[in-house]
Order: sequence, then C-alpha cells, then structure tokens
Amino acid sequence: MFQLIGIATVFITVFGGFMLAGGHFDVILKAAPLEFLIIFGSACGAFVIGNSSTFIIATLKDLGKFVTGSKWKEKDYIDLLCLLFLLTKTMKSKGVIALESHIENPKESGIFSRYPRLMADHFCIDFICDTLRMMTMNFEDPHQVEDAMEKQLEKHHHETEVPAHAMQGMADALPALGIVAAVLGIIKTMGAITEPPAVLGKMIGSALVGTFLGVFLAYGFVGPIAGRLSQVFGEQAQFYQIIRDVLVSHLHGNAAQISVEIGRGNVPTALQPSFYQLEEAINEIPPEVS
Repeated sequence: MFQLIGIATVFITVFGGFMLAGGHFDVILKAAPLEFLIIFGSACGAFVIGNSSTFIIATLKDLGKFVTGSKWKEKDYIDLLCLLFLLTKTMKSKGVIALESHIENPKESGIFSRYPRLMADHFCIDFICDTLRMMTMNFEDPHQVEDAMEKQLEKHHHETEVPAHAMQGMADALPALGIVAAVLGIIKTMGAITEPPAVLGKMIGSALVGTFLGVFLAYGFVGPIAGRLSQVFGEQAQFYQIIRDVLVSHLHGNAAQISVEIGRGNVPTALQPSFYQLEEAINEIPPEVS
C-alpha cells in the first residue's frame, strides 16, 4: 500500500512541479510514447540478454512482492517455532532416530502436516529435514552443522536475490538508454536543420524527453523497486535463519523450550511474538501430536 502511495507521490511532485513552474505538457505527451518505446523496450531487451530464462521467470514471478512484502507473517514465525519445538522435544525425549519416519515423509508426518503454510515452502521443509537427516548419521558437531547450514542459507539467499539484482541492472541501464533516445532525437533534429527555430525547439525538446524518461524511470521507479525487492528477500531469509539458530542451540544441549526461545529472540522485531504468545501456542499443541 505504501509503495503505491510512493508511486503516486513521484508522479504528482515531478509533473505537478513542472506544471507549477509554467511547463507545458504538449511536447512531453507527444514525444513520451515513442521515447518510452525506445528506452523501456531496449531495457527489457537488455534484461533478456543478460539473464537466463529461469531468472527471467523468477523476476516476473516475484515482481509483485515490492507491494505485498515478505510472505512470512507473525503467525508463520509462531508456527515455525512450534514445529521446531516439537522436533527438538522429540529428539530430546526419544532420540534423533525417532524422527526418521517424519523427515523421510513429511507429508504423512503428524508433526509437519500440522503446519500447512510451512509445508508449502519446499526450501523450509527440505532445510529442516536435510539437517535432521545429517544428525541421524551422527553429524552432530554444533559448529560443523552451523557451518553447513550457513552455506545452504547463503546459496538460497543468493539465488532468491537474483530478481532484485536483475532489476537493479535494468535501473542502471535506463539513464544511458535515455541518452541513446535523446541522441536519436538530435540526429532527427539535425536532419531538419533548415526548419524555423520554433519547429527546431520542439524537436530538441522532444529529444530531451528521452533523457528525462531514462533518468525518471531509473531513479523514480525501477531502482526503488529493486531496492524494495532486496529488502523483502532479506526479510524472508531471516525466517530460515531461525531454523539454524534453534537446531544449533539443540545440538549445544539446550532444552527444547530454551532453543525455541533463542529462535524467538532472533525473529524480526516487527513480527516477533511475545514470550507468552509463543508459550500459549506451544501449550495448545495436542499431546498426541508426534
């Protein structure tokens, strides 16, 4: 919502200021469609040249997140902590081998299936199950496990941030492409050098619309969208770091309640449940869930 307000603010302040300064829109309105075609069309072409089909599809798929924000909400953090509580409690009371049936088939697990929102995220479930699977193979050194999990998180974050980097690349290219459009307009103007000054003035003005649009699109829209996407992907990455924190805490010998409390402490402040909210959620878990 705030992003849409920001877009409206950019348009109102730029064009409203131009109008209040005595500017006339006739030249801009006449030149803008073709200049936009040249600039944005070539930027999209460069975007396709510079990215694989996988990254192009990922960018188009994730573009709307600059408005919707991170997919993880406060309830999701509570669910994740409850899931990790069940897993670490089971390991404490029955041993890590007791989780084999759960991690081999999470969809049929009474523990995992309790949290459908988490089940819908393949990386979340795979990350948990792969780590627990390593533990069943006696890979239980806290520092080694933390290092292995950190590498997986870095890889995942690097891959998910590709759309933000791709959009930033487009933003960096737009001002230069605006100059290209302006140069083409000047070339057109030079071909009509015998025309009266009034005509030449309009033609030069039309050419400069290209430079304006390139800079306007880059710094008013595409660049901020890329920055917002980077923020969203960073927020989403914090969700998976909770998994690392809780499981590593468990390997250090902490009780399940302590491990999830350590995880709760690392939840982003705006989404962080209180100690009592988490305790209430854990107490609501039926004792037969296993």
